[in-house]
Amino acid sequence: MTTSHNPSDSLSNGTTEYQEGVVYKKNIGNYIVCVEGHFIACEISSRLRKQLIYPTASPHSLRPVVRQVKAIEHTDPIAIGDHVRILRSSDGSGLIVQVLPRRNQLSRPTATPMPGAHAFEQVIAANIDQMVAIFAAAQPAPKWGLLDRYLVSAESVNIPALICLTKLDLIQDSSSEDHAELMHVIEEYRQIGYPLVLTSSFTGQGLNELKSALKGRISLFIGKSGVGKTSLLNAVQPGLGLRVGEVSRVTGKGRHTTSHLEMFSLDMGGALIDTPGMREFGLWGIENDDLALLFPEMRPYVGRCKFGLDCQHDEEPGCAIRKAVLAGHIPPRRYQSYLTLKINA
Repeated sequence: MTTSHNPSDSLSNGTTEYQEGVVYKKNIGNYIVCVEGHFIACEISSRLRKQLIYPTASPHSLRPVVRQVKAIEHTDPIAIGDHVRILRSSDGSGLIVQVLPRRNQLSRPTATPMPGAHAFEQVIAANIDQMVAIFAAAQPAPKWGLLDRYLVSAESVNIPALICLTKLDLIQDSSSEDHAELMHVIEEYRQIGYPLVLTSSFTGQGLNELKSALKGRISLFIGKSGVGKTSLLNAVQPGLGLRVGEVSRVTGKGRHTTSHLEMFSLDMGGALIDTPGMREFGLWGIENDDLALLFPEMRPYVGRCKFGLDCQHDEEPGCAIRKAVLAGHIPPRRYQSYLTLKINA
């Protein structure tokens, strides 16, 4: 879409053509923006790397005067999935001059060099339709506590979540303890209300269901290495796993970084964003007092405790959430996840 422009924002060669597009790729200050099906290499305007600080005495002034300009040093102001306005140059490249308002964003804290150091917000992706949390049924065994962190983070910003279990062919014996335990946990999440799809790239189980869930949506894939994402992506769209894998190798296996991310269009409609190299996943912007509200099965009991909203749902007498756990209305494992997240928050 071509829009009107302000001559004061023109490039040095006089070009002032504005267009709007979506950020598909980013890597250390370089971006690829899709504009009406065309991919344009872009840089970022220096204005977007600065925070304009206005006087606090008149925040609603029609003509505020900038009091200070502060450089943004710790975070990238642009995320994969952002809708942006760019200024086109005669050589075909572009300059990102504005990030349009986001309808949502999923964030995590940046890694800190030492205990006690201040973390900053790192936006993983913006304007997504769903988060797809991918875990293997076996090899490696699923870490349900990590899944709960993913789900709480998505709940905090009202992003729908889909749980995808891979490698179902590795647990074929329905009489085994591992299979019984897996089915028990799966049923717990279903009872809470989370949609699940059980897949096997080897047998083809669940692949049509997964494709249906991805079609026409912008999906963020999240999960640790080794869970079978490459095979799953190749089953969804031939060659897709290889393309995503190339991004993963550039990013660096196991490194806590999102400096190189990419969104991939799906032939059936929609797109997906993979999150390679996410060894850790912390919660961002979530207060302890709000945590119980981000567990859907606990939400109905918040405020019904003896001490009302002051209850910490730990050892207080008359806690409605603890009573619900004992009565079987809240899974004990999820309650333990809640307590663990409170300690680590």
